[in-house]
Order: sequence, then C-alpha cells, then structure tokens
Amino acid sequence: MSSILTKRSSHTPPLCGAGLGLRSVHYQTILETLPNVNWFEALTDNYMGSGGLPLHYLEQISEHYPITLHGVGLSLGSLDPLNTDYIQKLKQLIQRFQPRLVSDHLCWSSIDGIHGNDLFPMPYTEEALKHIVERIKQVQDALGQRILIENVSSYVTYQSDEMTEWTFLAEVVKQADCDLLCDVNNIYVSAQNHQFDPLVYLRALPHERIKEIHLAGYEDEGSHLLDTHGDVVHPPVWKLYEQAIEMIGPVATLIEWDTNIPTFSTLQQEAKKAALILEQFDAAA
Repeated sequence: MSSILTKRSSHTPPLCGAGLGLRSVHYQTILETLPNVNWFEALTDNYMGSGGLPLHYLEQISEHYPITLHGVGLSLGSLDPLNTDYIQKLKQLIQRFQPRLVSDHLCWSSIDGIHGNDLFPMPYTEEALKHIVERIKQVQDALGQRILIENVSSYVTYQSDEMTEWTFLAEVVKQADCDLLCDVNNIYVSAQNHQFDPLVYLRALPHERIKEIHLAGYEDEGSHLLDTHGDVVHPPVWKLYEQAIEMIGPVATLIEWDTNIPTFSTLQQEAKKAALILEQFDAAA
C-alpha cells in the first residue's frame, strides 16, 4: 500500500482553506453562481447508487471544485463483518471522483446486522483498539489508500475503559497507519459532557496525521451539549479552533451543517470566519 500512497500524494496537491458540506438544496446555487469556495465535502452514503440526480450533480460540481468523501457507513468498530458491498461501492466512487480525502468515524453503528442510525463511541480498551485497527487496515488495503478517522461526540462512557479517548485515538492512528479528521466541535462537546480539558485532548493527538478539521454547531440541553450540526459554530468552539490551529497549523477546515440547513450565503459566512483564522495564522507564521 505504501507505493500507492506515495504515487497518489506526489500528484495531488494538499487540500487547504475552508470548505463546505455539499447539500442537495444548494446544488443549483453552486452550479449557477460558482461561488468562491475552496472545496466541498460530499456525504458518501448519499452517492452509493448506480445513477440518479445526486451523482449527476456531484459529477458537475466536481468539475469545478475539489471534492472529499465523508461517510457514516463503515461501522469500523462494530463486531458485525465489514460490509464488502459498501466498501466496493466506496472504491468505485473514489475511482470516479478522485476525492482529495476519504473519511469515516471512530465508532460503531450496527450490531447483529441492525443499524442504530447513530455513531456510538468505542469502549477505550486494548481489545477494542486491536479490533478497530485491524478493520481499518482491511478497509485501507481494499481501497488502496489511507482513510481519515474522525472522533465522534459522546454522551456516555464505558466502565470498561482502560485509557482516555485521546490516547485511544492516537494509538488507532499510529497502529492502523491511517490519517485523522479532527472534529473540534466534537472535542468541545465531549469535553463539556465528560468534564475534561479539550486542550489536553488536542495536544495528545498526532498533529502530523491531521489532514482535515470539522466545525459545526451544537445545542445546549442544560444537562449536556448535543452535537446537532444545526446551528452556527458557537464562540467557545471558535476559540478552541484558534488554539487548535496555533498548535497544529493551517489544516483544511470544513463547516458542517446537516439539520435546519440555512441559505448558502449563511454557510459561506461561517466558512469565511474559518478562512480568516487560517489566514491570520499564515500571516503570523
């Protein structure tokens, strides 16, 4: 796999700047106006069909913008067998659209073939570490390239935990030889819910493997924060993002907005905030 990775990286420029999540309600606006956006991230699971309008629009948009693929269907931490049909369809999408990055989540989402329609956190144990590392390796071998693994937000912990989430995540990335999608909003949400210092989390990550950052909105439910992807990025997350960029460097950053989807101009304003922080870092460097 290393030769494939070297070949791909030598011909593909690194992703940079602020991007936006590609949503169907904005297809026409994007194609009619060709807005000044660095890149778009497509939700892999929306494009798994053999045809139809989603693929038609993605084809057109990919002619003008770099594309990344972000999925929720690998269920890497599950005890269910890996879905080889899903992986094959993902490989076909990669071959067709040549995305700059391909990502999924550090989680499990199915048991005994039943999908929970959520991203459940892993137990942070040696046994779970070995299990998910092996499955990530299998996926990467099947695809012929590295994938990015994203940290999820969480609301519960396991009594069986043997290490912190950030230690577990860092070991997964190291042992699986994969890359990392650092969701700063998820770190903040989990830090508030479980009362840990988000900066300790950020410092412990392998910074050289962070190829993308996600930002999104949450809701304050009183007893906990809920990661909804349905609002603007909140001030404490912007602050944590600035600290992350100071620590890691100017990593390509995505604004995620999946519910209560606003106008495209609202998304652009959020992306401009991220772009300004990235530019300020470059100016100070």
